[in-house]
Amino acid sequence: MLDLKANPFFLDDKKEKWVYDTLAGMSTEEKIGQMFCPVGGNTEEGFLKEFLEEYKPGAIMYRPMPAAEIQKTHRFLQEHSRIPMLFGANLESGGNGICSDGTYFARPMGAAATDDPVQAYRLGAIAGKEAMAVGCNWAFAPICDLDLNFRNPITNVRTFGSDQKRVTTFVREQLKGLSDQGVAAAVKHFPGDGVDERDQHLVASVNSLSVEDYDRTYGAVWQEVVDAGALSVMVGHILQPAYSKYINPELKDEEILPATLSKEILQGLLRGKLGFNGMITTDATPMVGFNTPMKRSQAIPAALAAGCDMILFNKDIREDYRFVQEAIADGRLSMERVDEAVTRILAMKAAMDLPGKKETGTLVPGEEALSVVACGEHRAWARECADKSVTLVKDTQNLLPISPDTYKRIRLYLLEDRLDGGFKDGDGAIGLVKEKLEKEGFEVTLFDYSRPDFHEMFEGGVEDIQSKFDLAVYVACLDTASNQSVRRIDWLHLMAADAPWFLNEVPAMFISIANPYHLLDAPMFRTFINGYTPTEEVVDQVIDKIVGRSAFQGVNPVDPFCGVWGAEF
Repeated sequence: MLDLKANPFFLDDKKEKWVYDTLAGMSTEEKIGQMFCPVGGNTEEGFLKEFLEEYKPGAIMYRPMPAAEIQKTHRFLQEHSRIPMLFGANLESGGNGICSDGTYFARPMGAAATDDPVQAYRLGAIAGKEAMAVGCNWAFAPICDLDLNFRNPITNVRTFGSDQKRVTTFVREQLKGLSDQGVAAAVKHFPGDGVDERDQHLVASVNSLSVEDYDRTYGAVWQEVVDAGALSVMVGHILQPAYSKYINPELKDEEILPATLSKEILQGLLRGKLGFNGMITTDATPMVGFNTPMKRSQAIPAALAAGCDMILFNKDIREDYRFVQEAIADGRLSMERVDEAVTRILAMKAAMDLPGKKETGTLVPGEEALSVVACGEHRAWARECADKSVTLVKDTQNLLPISPDTYKRIRLYLLEDRLDGGFKDGDGAIGLVKEKLEKEGFEVTLFDYSRPDFHEMFEGGVEDIQSKFDLAVYVACLDTASNQSVRRIDWLHLMAADAPWFLNEVPAMFISIANPYHLLDAPMFRTFINGYTPTEEVVDQVIDKIVGRSAFQGVNPVDPFCGVWGAEF
């Protein structure tokens, strides 16, 4: 028997009655719809009305779009849905997770680099306030992963780092910031990413820690999250073999499944050992990591049967809906389990007072609420976080500060994605560096990737380089993004023409405004700076610090030297 008066729901008699009365009045088709959170794209009202009538989803998630447009869409959907809806978004780095014109506050690792938990609270508060302004009430955040493997391409700056205590503290503060604005969290990615070096978008990855090591690290973070009253947990397509076999000693290695499909991990670890009573949602089910363990027609109902309450995203919602209907019909998915899942979904909505807000017409505020999106206070907080986060990893050549008097001519190398791909938090600000250096009085020439200088590559030597520039500045924006196997420096394949072969002849510095681990590929740089978040605020603070206007304050939330011998020199 579910206890809806217990953590995290804490429902009073009236709200509990709404849950059970609503459940009793639902058809099987409505119950199936409640268990789906499709990704939205089309905002045309005729389409939306038909979609709601056909599928009656419990939630929808939209990618970022202008605040006024997404607010209007959320309002229409709430007005035409009999049961109030959850509207989710990746509110990992600020209001920009739902509003394309919202505040990009900081990547979580940028907030962690300040070593100031207030920044994590502000991250949650800004994201929550701007989300609520457009009617978004469900954050796919905070990220509870530990970035234990610097080669992992998807955790990286999306995490608060590798230290369990710091991660726990900052997750707790981000949760509080979201909660204070009325936004429910879907903390992720249970049982924990960051051990493997692979992306679960592309493969079912593995958290290979022993039971003891897991309890000491990830388990401690997740216990804090459960005790803090998080309403929902997002489960990843991540295997945890040690705990799977600890819960079920008879389990064979080949029978171990990703957490989204694993009764051992969902029921034994999350519900049992950790005591989580809230709503469980899968991570996105179009990911390869979800689809390869078994046929999709089996996996969708199997995830629900194993203990997930909601399916996040679809390949084809008509197929997925049918897969659930067929599983109910042939007994693979019991109605008892469906009712349990829908009860938790409804209880979460009741705990958020969505039914009460629907009665009063306040699920989505009026247009006047949009004034908070990217407001002056939020931008000021973003600048403060950037100031405190930018980290001087090393300057063993005593290059800093620089000025036009000592290094007038700068050769600027911009290391960035040359091909589109993967979902990111926003466009990087790397293109602003040249202009900002020029405003400081430097003469800046860009390395031209479209037209490599063959004379420089094959005939020019030391004197040629010295005649062209006094200082080389490398700025990297290889930001964390989904569906990519590697986030590493990829020097020009033609003679590595952009690599710093000359740094014993002309000084050079490296600035990363995203991935903090580039010393793995560039340990030869003697001046290295991490900025963690590719925003204009971070670029501004980097410039201020390298010219000596302000001091570096950031701390390393991870090992930027990657354990590589010699990288510290």
